[in-house]
Amino acid sequence: MESVRLFGGKDKDKQPLLEQINDKKVYLNVKRSIDVLGAIVGMVIFLPIFILVALLVILENPKGPILFKQVRMGKNGKSFYMYKFRSMVVDAEKRLPDIVQHNEIAGPMFKMKDDPRITKIGKFIRKTSIDELPQFWNVLVGEMSLVGPRPPLPREVEKYTAYDKQRLLVTPGCTGLWQVSGRNALSFQEMVELDLHYIKNRTIGTDMSIILRTVKVMVLPSGAH
Repeated sequence: MESVRLFGGKDKDKQPLLEQINDKKVYLNVKRSIDVLGAIVGMVIFLPIFILVALLVILENPKGPILFKQVRMGKNGKSFYMYKFRSMVVDAEKRLPDIVQHNEIAGPMFKMKDDPRITKIGKFIRKTSIDELPQFWNVLVGEMSLVGPRPPLPREVEKYTAYDKQRLLVTPGCTGLWQVSGRNALSFQEMVELDLHYIKNRTIGTDMSIILRTVKVMVLPSGAH
């Protein structure tokens, strides 16, 4: 995996945020310990769901893979493979150019409520965010955190402004302030503002609150597709 250069030269908007991040060393150490413990506990607790979803994905399409891996951009623009349960048809990426004009969110991201590439089981696991559970592995190996900005696609980062790229100053997360504050009902810029607000004000208490709110969103899903 490669890294991308986030900023060129000095950036007045970047430096204050970097200073705040560097001041949180104790928080970051505690956060990493919680991530490792949470990922291990999560994989054990959700093991029955892992097995059930895997079987359902196989039954719907025996020839397709159970997991879907996709290159995402992590901390400081370093790329990595993020894992999900496959919720779309096998050739979903190839079909994207055919539906890109139906994008329902302004900005670099692509969102479509009735995306024709989503499978039957995919609709359910995406609605409940069960498709995201394999990312416990990404957390365990340190590529992601339980809480943080969602890792973007390389093609999305290519369209980022220097301001937007500040989202990449920290380790991305499985869930974050955006997911529990409206998710797909929000615009791209609103997502950026929520992420930067989180980065500036994050604490262990904030992280735990977001995790609890995420559980509520999974049980009573809204705005996910």
